[in-house]
Amino acid sequence: MDIGKRMKELRVFYGLTQQELADRAELTKGFISQLERNQNTPSVSTLLDIIQCLGTTPAEFFEESGPEQIVFKKEDYFEKIDEEHHAKIEWVIPNAQKNSMEPIRLTLKPGGASEELYPHEGEEFGYVLKGAVKLTFGAQKYTLHAGESFAFPSTKKHRLENPGRHDAVVLWITTPPSF
Repeated sequence: MDIGKRMKELRVFYGLTQQELADRAELTKGFISQLERNQNTPSVSTLLDIIQCLGTTPAEFFEESGPEQIVFKKEDYFEKIDEEHHAKIEWVIPNAQKNSMEPIRLTLKPGGASEELYPHEGEEFGYVLKGAVKLTFGAQKYTLHAGESFAFPSTKKHRLENPGRHDAVVLWITTPPSF
């Protein structure tokens, strides 16, 4: 592991200058500069002080995680066909339930609808990619067309319906995950 590089990454991430980190760790700016360029090696106690000043733990500082998947292709998607509601749900980010938000692509056949979702913690955002949908939010009803979006706190019952004669496709994002 490149300790100097990791120190600099965290320092920059937290918006600290070398002088600010040096002041927090009771070191000199020159010493911090030398450490970041791997021109000097800190003692264990000094390194632990710096790690604490960077707001992290030794375990997090030295963690070398492999690259996480950040690009997802169609073959990565998980889909569910809901015959009862004439809908297809595609989880475009696999295992998004463990994240703070969950994006899905919802395709509604003519006359199709999402399940009715009851009030819950969080927020929802949707963007109509194709067709038109009717959004019911509590007692209010809205019609949205391709290129239009919705956003609301999930404080009332809500659902989407396709009143048209062609498929409707919506990118729907919830936080926290609820699908």
